[in-house]
Amino acid sequence: MSEGSKNGVDVPACKEHRMSSIERPPAIVRWTLRLEDTTVLDRPVQALEPSIRSAFGTGTRASVLRGDWLGHAVHPLLTDVVLGTWASATVLDIFGGSGSTAAAQRLVGTGLLAVGPTAWTGWAEWSAAGPREKRVGLVHAVTNAVAIGAYAASWVARRQGRHGTGTRLALAGATVSGVGAYLGGHLTEARKVASRHPAYDDASPGTGGAALGQARSG
Repeated sequence: MSEGSKNGVDVPACKEHRMSSIERPPAIVRWTLRLEDTTVLDRPVQALEPSIRSAFGTGTRASVLRGDWLGHAVHPLLTDVVLGTWASATVLDIFGGSGSTAAAQRLVGTGLLAVGPTAWTGWAEWSAAGPREKRVGLVHAVTNAVAIGAYAASWVARRQGRHGTGTRLALAGATVSGVGAYLGGHLTEARKVASRHPAYDDASPGTGGAALGQARSG
């Protein structure tokens, strides 16, 4: 049956499904919304803000880190480097056999080398975000720090020849970084915490060339 009923009024089934989804979001959505409203996080946020803004949020440095020269945020591009190399190391750990241990170690190390610039660009975006986004962003940063610690320990263990321990530490890091990646995705996709050129805001479908022409003439 394609029709439903709500308060005595017939409602199409697809619309009824959307309404019920809004009324009762998934558990992870409810958890994320509660995290956004966790005002106890405001104190550490306020403690961090001055130093983060000074280091990453003002002047030419902030413009470069936010990707003004590129037209949109740099941070998502760099997170792909970190997560991609670490995920590749895990694939080799699980399926590559003993001949892949050296390659897996190099991949873990490559990801660790990329975390610095990735974090800097993330802090630049965080410094311009709103209060609820900064709360989530702080938890995002903490989970990422834990994941970085696990991967750093994994690299050290591998270097010492303890590849089994390195594999287990990397799997722990992957689990934690998955939480961080979810929160980062929430910030960029649901809350739109990502720099972009104003021309993208003005352009509607099929008018990209016109918007570009206006930007140039302006």
